[in-house]
Amino acid sequence: MTDGTDAEGVRLQKVLANAGVASRRVCEQYIVEGRVRVNGRVVTELGTRIDPAVDLVDVDGTAVQLDSTKRYVLLNKPTGVVSSMKDEKGRPDLRRFTKEWPERLYNVGRLDAETSGLLVLTNDGDLAHVLAHPSFGVTKVYIAKVTGRVSPQTIAALTRGVDLEDGPIAADKARLLDVSGGTSLVELTLHSGRNRIVRRMMAAVGHPVVELVRRQFGPLHLGTLPAGRARELTTVERGALLTLAREAAPPPAS
Repeated sequence: MTDGTDAEGVRLQKVLANAGVASRRVCEQYIVEGRVRVNGRVVTELGTRIDPAVDLVDVDGTAVQLDSTKRYVLLNKPTGVVSSMKDEKGRPDLRRFTKEWPERLYNVGRLDAETSGLLVLTNDGDLAHVLAHPSFGVTKVYIAKVTGRVSPQTIAALTRGVDLEDGPIAADKARLLDVSGGTSLVELTLHSGRNRIVRRMMAAVGHPVVELVRRQFGPLHLGTLPAGRARELTTVERGALLTLAREAAPPPAS
């Protein structure tokens, strides 16, 4: 970030307007009102210039995407598709869902082949690291259709923790959504990145999974996106994701 007397860089209000935050005049108002931060510091000087390639900007605490080369896509992965851009065994992979974007996109984390639901595709490696690594505590919400009638005691056991072969694990939250006939619907919230964790947890409490879908990943919701369809994240969704990533890492020195 530079001060207003330095000709280098781009004026902050222009950067914000180009990023789609609002018109330049409204962006100027945001700056004067103290609603804009650059690298974590409030900026109120309209002459401020920044380097969009280096500086991090947020408005009202929500990150603004300045790098237009980064792409963020939400996919409702159908069952039968592996979470890979190229499967060595020739099984259906994710390439079919990325053809309309010119960038090379990669999946953030994995869903096993028989699990459907929300998968993020991006070319932003820093963001992908934060979303995928369990140490950052990004939560995922799953809805599992399981065999048998799940009891309130079983729901409590899932949040207390169950013992698996690779160590104990507890759901952040667990809810019984429905019991119908010989099956139940259970909602689990987890931040674990362990392989097939929901299936293994439910099997451990005596209710093997019949169907499994991931409905939420951090601030992103699957909504009504049909299985097999992909879309770019909205400005609001991108802001929420980038805010999450920045909170996990310190801003650059200004």
